[in-house]
Amino acid sequence: MKRLAAALGIALVVSPVPLYAQTPVFTVQSASADVYKAPTTASPVIGHAPRGTALPVTRELGSWVKVSWPRGEDGVGYVHVTMGSLGRNATSDVSRPVAAARSPQAMPEAASPTAVPVRGPVAPPPPVSTRGVHLQAPGHLVGFGGRIGGSNVGFGASARAWSRDRLGIQLDLSRVAMAGIAPTERTSSMQFEPGVLYKLADHVADYFWVRPYAGSGVTVSRRSLSSTIPGAAPTASQNDLGVHVFGGSELTFAGVPRFAVSVDVVYRWGMTPFAGVDLGGLGLSVGGRWYVK
Repeated sequence: MKRLAAALGIALVVSPVPLYAQTPVFTVQSASADVYKAPTTASPVIGHAPRGTALPVTRELGSWVKVSWPRGEDGVGYVHVTMGSLGRNATSDVSRPVAAARSPQAMPEAASPTAVPVRGPVAPPPPVSTRGVHLQAPGHLVGFGGRIGGSNVGFGASARAWSRDRLGIQLDLSRVAMAGIAPTERTSSMQFEPGVLYKLADHVADYFWVRPYAGSGVTVSRRSLSSTIPGAAPTASQNDLGVHVFGGSELTFAGVPRFAVSVDVVYRWGMTPFAGVDLGGLGLSVGGRWYVK
């Protein structure tokens, strides 16, 4: 009996004991939670998680969490923290044996003949559920804002809409004013520019989203030549039609998910000079838009 008890003690000491680590898990508490491609509501929705879904969290980003989403391009997605709660879940990490005893010692004889119970390894908890329903990206995202710059320095309003594919449309209305040839002359132009955009391969990071694009459109302008003398009427006016091409990138930050800043390089041609002033050529414009759904 003494030999049996000693053998059982040694087996308990050297048997492997599993270790557990606490991994963050985001549990959806709202009726449904949209899973975004980037940490911004202006990015496409790549999936939908119903209430009760537990999503493993790979990184916490303030008001967003980066979760494991197998249907995403990189196997990850982003969920806003208002859609649920962040907690911890015990998952099996590694199993390593506890250090062996210094020397086996004989155990005293048990008072009763009952066999000593042997504890087995603790069973790991069930795996976290990552069940979700895959959805397509939304039909469109529309942004309204303003822009400044161009072939000549001007300012105005701008609207942009993206489809579920790579195509988009842009509508700009701007005003440009500059000095004429004579000291008392001033040339101004109101320009309406509808255009079509094509989105290139975008870049998604934890804190920002870059969406490069290229596009083209027409420029419809109404030009006028006026005098700087107070009370003087415009001396001439002209309508013109031209073409423009542009390319640039749109930048969205996770901290301001609906606002996007864009920088475009634009070239206009086919516009005839007016009163000695050419409003075409190469230029740079900067725009800002607030996206709504």
